[in-house]
Parts: sequence; C-alpha cells; structure tokens
Amino acid sequence: MPKVRPPGEAAPCRDGASLSRPGDVDGMVDRPGLKLGLAGWLTGATVVSRGPLMDLQPSSRQRELIARARHLARERFAARADRHDRDAAFPFEDYADLRAEGFLGLCVPERYGGLGADYETYCLVSEQLAQGNASTALTFNMHCLTMLMMGPIADNMAMPPGQRDRHEALRAAKYREVVEDGAFYGQPHSEPVEQGETDTTLAVGGRRFGTTARKVEGGYVVNGRKFFVSLGGAAPYYATPAIRLGDEPWIERTLYLQIPKDAPGVSFPGEWDPMGMRATVSRDMVLDNVFVADDAEVLPPGLFGAMYNAFPHLFLSFSATFLGLMQAAYDDTLAYLTGRMPGAPAPHTEIAAKGPAIAEMLFALEAARALYYRAISEAQVDAPPEAVQRARAAHVTVQRAVVSVTQEAIRVCGGRAFLKRYPFERYARDARAAALMRPWTQELAMQQAWEAALGSGRAER
Repeated sequence: MPKVRPPGEAAPCRDGASLSRPGDVDGMVDRPGLKLGLAGWLTGATVVSRGPLMDLQPSSRQRELIARARHLARERFAARADRHDRDAAFPFEDYADLRAEGFLGLCVPERYGGLGADYETYCLVSEQLAQGNASTALTFNMHCLTMLMMGPIADNMAMPPGQRDRHEALRAAKYREVVEDGAFYGQPHSEPVEQGETDTTLAVGGRRFGTTARKVEGGYVVNGRKFFVSLGGAAPYYATPAIRLGDEPWIERTLYLQIPKDAPGVSFPGEWDPMGMRATVSRDMVLDNVFVADDAEVLPPGLFGAMYNAFPHLFLSFSATFLGLMQAAYDDTLAYLTGRMPGAPAPHTEIAAKGPAIAEMLFALEAARALYYRAISEAQVDAPPEAVQRARAAHVTVQRAVVSVTQEAIRVCGGRAFLKRYPFERYARDARAAALMRPWTQELAMQQAWEAALGSGRAER
C-alpha cells in the first residue's frame, strides 16, 4: 500500500528512505514551459527552476504541439461539429484523426512511444482542440488524464519500490496498447448522489464510492452504477474508481481499474439527449458482477485516493476546453461581423455600436486565460495552498467567463446568430456544462476557496 501523507507534508528524502519520487530536484520538480516565479517572489518561498522566471511564452515543443492541435481542430473537427451535435453522436472521426496525428499518445511518456506531454502542455493542446469541437476536447480530457495519472503524476507520488516496479510493468503494457493499437479511455468518476457513501477523508468535493470491488482469486468483482460517463459505449476501456470491500482505512482501499467496454456485466443504458456537450455521449454505466484481473489496475491499490488529495489540479483540466470554447466564440463573432463567415452580412452595418461589447468579450477572455495559464504552470503533487487557491479561482473564472462570452456573441451578432446554421447557439449551450462538472462545480470550488481562506471546514488545501 502507498503511504498516505497528510496534505502539505513533504515526501521523505531519498537517502535511506523506502519511498521515492523520481524527477525531484532538491525537493521540487523542474517543468519547462509557462514558468511563473512571481508566486515564490511574493510569498518568500524558495523557487527552483532551470529556466527564466515570468516567461509567459510556451516552449518550442509546446508551440509545435499547439500548432498541430490548432490545425486539426480548424481543418478537421470544426466541419463535423454541427452534425455530431445535432445527432448527439460520438465523434469517432475526430478520434481517428487524433490517432493519425499521434495524439492518443499525447500524454504517454516518450520512452513508451508517446509524445511525452506533461499536464501543462496537455492543457495548452486541449484549449486548441476545443476550438474545433468542444465535445471532442472534453472527452479527450478523460483519456489524457488517465495517461497522466498513470505516468508523470504517479511518478511524483510516494510508493514503495516494489509497488513502483509493478506499476511500471503494468502501465508499459497499457501504454503500448494506446500507442500501437489506438486504444483510448473514458473516466467514469461520477456517481448518483443517492447511492454510495460521501467520504470525509477525500476532501475534494464529496467523492462517492457506491461502486465496490470484492477481491477474489486473480482479480476483483466490481458492482456499481456510474452516470454522466463521457464516451459512454465508445471507448475501448474505462479507468474506473471503486472501493475494495474490507476493514482497512478508506484511502488504502481505493482502486482505479481498467474495465473493458465489452466485459461481461458492463452496459450503458438510457438515452442521451442533453442541452449541450451532446457529442460527449455521457450515458450511465452499469457494472453487474464484472470480473477484472489484477493486472487491470491502472494505479496501485490506494494510490487513487492519495492522488485525489495530493493533485487537485486534476479538476482544473476541464477548464482548458471551455477556454478554447471562449476563443472560438470570440473569433467567430469577429468573422461574422466582418463578413468572413459564410452566410453572414458583409460588412455588418452596426459594427461601431457593437465595438464596446467586442472589447468586453476580449477582456473577459484574456483575463481568464492569464489566470488559467498561471494556475496550470503551478500544478504539481502537493502544491502549496496558495497554488490550489489560484487553481480554484482560475476554474471558477473560466466557468463564469465562458457563459458570458458565448451569450454575448449571440447578442452582438444579432438575430441570425440565434439560428442553428451558425455555431453560436451551440457554443452557448456547451458553455453551460462548465459550472456543473464535479468535483469542482462552481458552488463546491467557491465553498472550498472561502473555507480554506478562513481556515475552516474541510478545505484544508
């Protein structure tokens, strides 16, 4: 079992210790990219970095991946987005393009044949993909988070050497299937509030474990019901949280299991006809006495619960999709008003009157992006409390801004923008999902922020 440290407690030193966290540099992990040293300067904290501070530009590698993602979104995804939305159909063509581009391996480490993107780089790429189809980007988030959790995030979590060696062998096989066979993952994390137990140990938004796993010879028998399972019935695999039945401490019994779509006892019942994010196809998932082998562990037993506490920036990744959605709405508003969008009046006769609203849209977009980039640049295991607070602030800022910017796009462009032949109403519908996604819904993130600020309640981090 991995040793679970209280939030904020540093990992033991390597010399003479039984736990290790590869990649540490004097206790900190050096991450190239959007380096922001201002946080350390303001707080007096020690900052370890091999690159310049306050460099807001992406690295050359990040710029390359951003350009590839932007091309894929604009030239491939965008043309199909309306059809997938109308039909509430999963965008299999987009995933074929992601595979052809090598992006299913975006967050697979290079030594396994992937592109080696870290958390920050993934968020920058996701922002671009969302500008072609927000539903595709949001589902891709589930796959990439699974790759990151198995890889660099797990590498920086404390675990005994023997357990780390076993995890290395198991993830190598899973990564190989992604890179060579085009496998991808859903993440059925959400469970109905009326089932399961609201845990008091994982203070990250009421993680519920109604899904149980009974240990049997050679594996586990899993039972439970998930809901809002993006990629429902479309992904080959689902990285599924469950709680092992037993008497040990709660976190030690948390499991993260690879469950195949076609495993006996797995089903995806019900209809899917939502207001927005329709191409995510987020159906229920029922697990009825589903057997999975021991080597189906995506993370070592107990590490899922520990990671949930130690890396709350996981939840901030959703906002990359909505930041990209804002950019698409802003860009298309300009295209509509200047006559560059097919079917739009050219030029729009009321541009002067609409100018101030355009400026406000720009200001909201850039303010949200600046805070979001700051937050993702600070993502690390056991991030300091002020970094977690900024992550919450960035998440809620994006949640609010995407609604206002997409709604304003319709108002600014006028009555015809209300028609489905233009993308504006789809943008506005998709935007409404931002504040609803657990565990950092707008209400929960705000509650945790003020509790942490006042030193009260469950939000210790």
